[in-house]
Amino acid sequence: MSLPKLSRRSRILLIIAAVIILILLLGSRLLDTYVDWLWFGEVHAQSVFSTVLVTRIVLFFVVGLLVGGALAISLTIAYRNRPVFVPVSGADDPLARYRSVIIGRIRLVGIGIPLLVGLIAGANAQGDWQVIQLFLNGTSFGQKDPQFGNDIGFYAFTLPFYNWLLGWLFITVVLSFIGSLIAHYIFGGIRLAGKGGQLAGPARVQLAITVGIFVLLKAAEYFFDRYNLLLSDRNPLFNGATYTDLNAVLPAKLILLCISVICAIAFFVGAFLRNIQLPAISLVLLILSSILVGAAWPAVLEQFSVRPNANDKEAMSIQRNLDATKQAFGLNNVQYKTVSGQPDATSAQVSADKTTIPNIRLLDPNVLSPTFTQRVGRENFYGFPAKLDVDRYTVGNTTQDYIVAAKEINTAGLTGNQTSWINEHMVYTHGNGFVAAPANTVDRALNDANSSSDGGYPVATTSDTQNPDGSGIDVKQARIYYGELASSYAIVGGTKGQAPGECDTATDCNYLYNGSGGVPVGGLFNRLVFATQYGERNILFSSNISDNSKIMYNRDPRTRVSKVAPWLTVDGDPYPAVVNGRIKWIVDGYTTLNNYPYSEQTQLGEATNDSLNGVAKQGNSSLNYIRNSVKATVDAFDGTVTLYATDDKEPVLNAWEKVFPGLVKPSSDISPDLRAHFRYPEDLFKVQRDLLAKYHVNDPHQFYAQQAFWSVPQDPTQEGATAANATGVANQPGYYVLAQSPGEATPTFQLTSGLTGQVRQYLASWMSVSSDPKDYGTIRVLQLPADAGGVTQVDGPVQVQNKFQSDPQVASDRTLFTNPSVTAIFGNLITLPVGNSFLYVEPVYIQQRTVNSYPQLAKVLVSYGGRVGYAPTIQAALAQVFGAGTTTGTTTSPGQGLPPTSPTSPPASSTTPTPPSTGGNSAALNKAVADLGAAFDKLTAAQKAGNFADQGAALAQLDAARKEFEAATASATPPSTPAKPGS
Repeated sequence: MSLPKLSRRSRILLIIAAVIILILLLGSRLLDTYVDWLWFGEVHAQSVFSTVLVTRIVLFFVVGLLVGGALAISLTIAYRNRPVFVPVSGADDPLARYRSVIIGRIRLVGIGIPLLVGLIAGANAQGDWQVIQLFLNGTSFGQKDPQFGNDIGFYAFTLPFYNWLLGWLFITVVLSFIGSLIAHYIFGGIRLAGKGGQLAGPARVQLAITVGIFVLLKAAEYFFDRYNLLLSDRNPLFNGATYTDLNAVLPAKLILLCISVICAIAFFVGAFLRNIQLPAISLVLLILSSILVGAAWPAVLEQFSVRPNANDKEAMSIQRNLDATKQAFGLNNVQYKTVSGQPDATSAQVSADKTTIPNIRLLDPNVLSPTFTQRVGRENFYGFPAKLDVDRYTVGNTTQDYIVAAKEINTAGLTGNQTSWINEHMVYTHGNGFVAAPANTVDRALNDANSSSDGGYPVATTSDTQNPDGSGIDVKQARIYYGELASSYAIVGGTKGQAPGECDTATDCNYLYNGSGGVPVGGLFNRLVFATQYGERNILFSSNISDNSKIMYNRDPRTRVSKVAPWLTVDGDPYPAVVNGRIKWIVDGYTTLNNYPYSEQTQLGEATNDSLNGVAKQGNSSLNYIRNSVKATVDAFDGTVTLYATDDKEPVLNAWEKVFPGLVKPSSDISPDLRAHFRYPEDLFKVQRDLLAKYHVNDPHQFYAQQAFWSVPQDPTQEGATAANATGVANQPGYYVLAQSPGEATPTFQLTSGLTGQVRQYLASWMSVSSDPKDYGTIRVLQLPADAGGVTQVDGPVQVQNKFQSDPQVASDRTLFTNPSVTAIFGNLITLPVGNSFLYVEPVYIQQRTVNSYPQLAKVLVSYGGRVGYAPTIQAALAQVFGAGTTTGTTTSPGQGLPPTSPTSPPASSTTPTPPSTGGNSAALNKAVADLGAAFDKLTAAQKAGNFADQGAALAQLDAARKEFEAATASATPPSTPAKPGS
């Protein structure tokens, strides 16, 4: 029976329907491709786009032709060698009907099925373009594995390709075998009727040769499996080839390799000798050998020889794992130092400290985003990320850490008529200003946690288009078109008088973008493309869009770096920095591997997960090698993406530089001003911290015993973290601080974290990594004695938090913690080395239970040697711990040459701010303080009256008073911390 033939009209209609379906399926993909092509042109990286696209296309066709072509050949051979006469079992024989249908549509079946299979295979293979490019451009590591003596580059670049290739060859052979088996069965080459069935000669030859090829590929797999053993996860304690792998599995692979070759030859010979017994016997031999030699013997050796003596048997493998893991994760040059833990610091020593104590950070960037939004954001279309950032700057000859943020456009805050399409995408297009607040300073102490109190706020100041050096940090271009909050597209620029104008402030909406960022959207074709892309007809018909208009999209810094360098793993926390007068987003990029021999496999998502809000969470991919090889910058004004190498000799980076020549600039191109704002990246720190908890141990026997392991502490400020049976609590993040660690001559900006004993809460060590250009990346660990007890055992973060909450001073403060009108928020619990022990400092914030309330610093908690201080200021809290008379350079009023609030960002409160503490008795300083107070009074009165002219005059007067105050402070009091270059 055959299917009816289609008429010419029916065939035409079917072709038209197929074309429409194809357009629907591919149209969106083609549109996305063109939009991406335009975007890569904007960032001058079309070579990246074309290289990736060409590699994907080549892979698609090569693998598609391999799999589909092999299946087509297999089906063709089976069809052409079908029996001439095939007995039919009866009138209702189903095989007869299938044969007639297939023969009637032989081209459709013979071409269509392989074509469909090839398309599916090619679509799956094209995603592996990175494996191919690394194989073609791999470099040498200059290090060899301890077992076979191969360069590490073989495992990083070559072995993954061979494994990938074998995988597709196996798929090809299996599909060819299945296709030929079904074809021979349908066309009568294989018959199941009768005793034992019947197998035609051509079918036997084809199937035997196909199986022989499969077994030959299996022999090749056994060969490469020897090298894959160095990535073994047989032992849950460590990765790498174990004693059993080396002494049982490795010899078994060689034995099975030889048996597989013999078995493959048997199949080839049996195919032409018309004898299936020989290949059948060899196949049974291979299966039995796989069971006995490949599985049973290693299991017996593991059970009866290795496990009873594992600490000795596995010592060599553990040592290899220790060495490889430290090398792969950059832990081979950690500087260890033992401290006694004895709390021996005195009041005089604390008062004399001019580095760590004066720079104690009181402001928590994870808490204060709402405070910045309300007190500095001013207009409702500005906003800040959920997590602010910490960086260091030199202002007034004093280097200290600041809480910093870019004042970005936040279209989610638009209301009413502001939410029209023109306003959202053409008027409110950019942010304006760089905000900085000294991390150790608030405007004044909050002495009473009730709704009428004011104070405890950051001394946040802004450098923007109206006041470029308002924060003491000069910003030449303050407009921010690219940032973390820029989630939608913006159409900018255009012709004056036709474009609506872009708002710098609520009262100044006359700016038209004139930078290099964006894709031209003035032409009709591009307008049609983007109208289709975003499903917005206004893009096509709006008269506000002119020939000079541009459209900005993909504006998030992480997204831009990820697209320009798709081979990088990007850190979850970009941060803004002022570099040569421009606001730049700095994004850390990692080169990673998951096939470094003997190195420990780490789940990136688990290792980097902590209590921080507002940072991108990493996917839980497995890796066993990581380097912060690239520092990327994204210009906040024009979106320019620049990649800099931090290690010009890093092998993985060198391989990618061969793939994309000229994309990454050498480290010599990094300017001193940019390098001064490099921070050690948080995600890399968390991965290293997680591994250092185990890999600080150097002796294989101690490592196997696991007694000396440490743990990453839970964040004790989280809900329920201090409970005895607390589970599921996020880890404590690392904290950026400006401090002087033991062994350092000067204070450095560093990323720090405590580590506790394994499944215990006492402090076992303290880890810090320098961000200072002179010794960037140096890891220092202060270890406490493992047998410490009594007074020398230092409490860990959870224990300290428990002491804070149970301290009589804290428990009795009902005004703060039981006040129904406020919520208490525990800030970051920072651990700092002081003397031979560690000082804990934790700010406590309150937030009114009202709609537009925001956190303010209420108290400061301090702990040292088991003693607890609790006071409105850090000075008073330290005095409670170290004794009366303890002084410090840390301020609760603007003592670093900065006024209490930004001239461009006055506080919303009508209360006149308290003038800064003078720090001296000079007449000039007293006059400057008086002028500041008078300027604030005038500004407040002008705000209440709504008189913009008076506000402008008051701002100018305030700026003059600020500069007068800075000059008077500099002449009256020397800096409390040494200045460092690289602001």
